Amino acid sequence: MDVSRYRSYEEITRDFRWEIPPRYNIAGATVDRWAAEDPDRIALFCEDGVGRRRTVTFRALQEDANRLGNALTALGVGRGDRVALVLPQCPEVGITHLAIYKIGAVAVPLSFLYGPTTLEYILNDCRALAIVIGAEFVDRIEEIRSRLPHLRHVIVVGGGGEGLPWRELLARASADLSTVDTAAEDPAMILYTSGTTGPPKGVLHAHRILAGYRLTFSLFFNIGFGERALFWTPSDWAWVGGLLDVLLPAWAFGRPVLGSSARFDPERAFALVAEYGVSHAFLAPTALKMMAQVRSPRVRFGTRLEVIASGGESVAAEVLRWGQEELGAAVNEFYGLTEVNHLIGNCSALWPVRAGFMGLPYPGRDVALLDEAGEPVGAGVEGEIVVRRGDPTGFLGYWEKPEKTREIFLGEWIRTGDLAIRDEQGYYRFLGRNDDLIKSGGYRIGPAEVEEALLALDEVAEAAVIPTPDALRGNVVKALVRLAPGIIPSEALKARIQEHIKRRLAAYKYPRQIDFVQAFPLTTTGKIDRKELRRRETLR
Repeated sequence: MDVSRYRSYEEITRDFRWEIPPRYNIAGATVDRWAAEDPDRIALFCEDGVGRRRTVTFRALQEDANRLGNALTALGVGRGDRVALVLPQCPEVGITHLAIYKIGAVAVPLSFLYGPTTLEYILNDCRALAIVIGAEFVDRIEEIRSRLPHLRHVIVVGGGGEGLPWRELLARASADLSTVDTAAEDPAMILYTSGTTGPPKGVLHAHRILAGYRLTFSLFFNIGFGERALFWTPSDWAWVGGLLDVLLPAWAFGRPVLGSSARFDPERAFALVAEYGVSHAFLAPTALKMMAQVRSPRVRFGTRLEVIASGGESVAAEVLRWGQEELGAAVNEFYGLTEVNHLIGNCSALWPVRAGFMGLPYPGRDVALLDEAGEPVGAGVEGEIVVRRGDPTGFLGYWEKPEKTREIFLGEWIRTGDLAIRDEQGYYRFLGRNDDLIKSGGYRIGPAEVEEALLALDEVAEAAVIPTPDALRGNVVKALVRLAPGIIPSEALKARIQEHIKRRLAAYKYPRQIDFVQAFPLTTTGKIDRKELRRRETLR
């Protein structure tokens, strides 16, 4: 559906209909299309941590994907077989994904931050037949190889280590390969959850997921990206935020992506964005908060960012203002799950962005709020976010865990486990996860709104709110705060922070305890690991 002709939320939701073809393949919809239409078009700019640079066209991308697809087939990898990959942002990530889709296998992207224990669990859980891994990480596989009975082939990118050298495999393989014919419903990838509520679960997705993402990718990037558009994210391409919010949908539209395997640093990020002329960026909340600490970036670096999309946690009002005033860029928040994504969000080109609210349900999404009895609630009443089955971004199920798959459904609804309220205009405000909710003295307190109020203070760079036991109230609110550069922690500052929350929210929501911290534990997807913070609190 062409969304460029619409001028309002009402128009696009009134007319919208899903148009998902019955036969669909991610490689066919990306590299095959553009290699045929415009083979010399740039698909990827990439640089590593020591400044080496590569530029890859759609023709070169297709040829290497064909070579790797033929090499995998020769190794015995076939339709439905799982192939894992552990790589930083580099061309080999895209090549590997496309090769897997071309032969009808299933991609299992894994973060390069995973240690041997997590890798062993996931590789055995999905019974991966092969893995493509960077030479700098291969020792983690060598350590556990004897306990991976299904893993037959280790393909090593960029150097030593025991395994099959990437360069040699591709050099011996043909660049001619026809992409297999797949149904839109055929499995394409398994995305493992970060494991914050138990062992990682494999979220199995079909090829149609990319067709479903095209709409919302257009909307949260404000529809109009022309020929100069260049997309970038510092998020790991193993995560949905890197792979599906940027890399694959950008290629579906024939637009280039910038990748860098250098360690994230906000000042360096702005220099990179300016040097390459990045116009559209996806920034996870942690990266967005870090970059928002850099003063006058447009003046200092000459950045030309037009749109920033962000998802995973609420975007604070102060960060929205920073994007508009300091960068001259729109900031569009969106909300969703690995299991079914882009449910609620913003497109400032079509409807107003309201500070403190995630936005409106995206076209094609039937979203509601339910109470604990499973009944719909009205405006201003807290409820759990649910979405009706049938969304094309919806997962096929948890890999070989039918009981876990059943648990996420409530009749025709997919449960998110997240709490929100909706106002009279239909905007949703995130309150927190069900298991993050703080119950104190009979009150129910969502940590997200307290964190947002904390971030409104210039002294606060980052914040997390958790419960801590209290003999009288059961629990009270505790805030962990990372201060902005140059701010000195003190009891007077704590008191000022507490008074600010009382005035801005309510007396019962203020943090009775405040700890100043240097850093936060993060999940592999870049979110603050609140489960770990709560665990540490119970050990105090």
